[in-house]
Amino acid sequence: MSMKILVINGPNLQLLGTRKPEIYGTVTLQDIEKGLEKMAGTLGMAISFFQSNHEGEIVDRIAAARTEQIDGIIINPAAYTHTSVAVRDALEAVEIPAVEVHLSNIHGREEFRRKSLTAAVCIGQISGFGPDGYQLALQALKSRLDRKSQKQT
Repeated sequence: MSMKILVINGPNLQLLGTRKPEIYGTVTLQDIEKGLEKMAGTLGMAISFFQSNHEGEIVDRIAAARTEQIDGIIINPAAYTHTSVAVRDALEAVEIPAVEVHLSNIHGREEFRRKSLTAAVCIGQISGFGPDGYQLALQALKSRLDRKSQKQT
């Protein structure tokens, strides 16, 4: 049985490629998803994607992941990183290993972007590597889930 990974992207990430390319680059969200699909296939993983500009939809999608038996989550909460207790609580409640991803180095940007409400309930945070951060997150999740699986057998 292959591992099931869910990738969640928050507000404004549908604008990647055209929004502030000097910060976020010119790669689109669709480009990132295509690369992840290819990589997941190589790793023998199933992957699905969700993007929303609405906090409640993101919370609902995280909650649904539990009943879908998702093994891991990659999440770029975008602006909700810094503001959403609801997204944080949903990640904590489902008890699914999650990796937080940010295209830019949030720790080198404006002060309000340096605080993540969601990172504490994730197994890790990858920040500042552009689109490669998503692939690093997928590799990290695979490694973590493989170790967990080995311990259970």
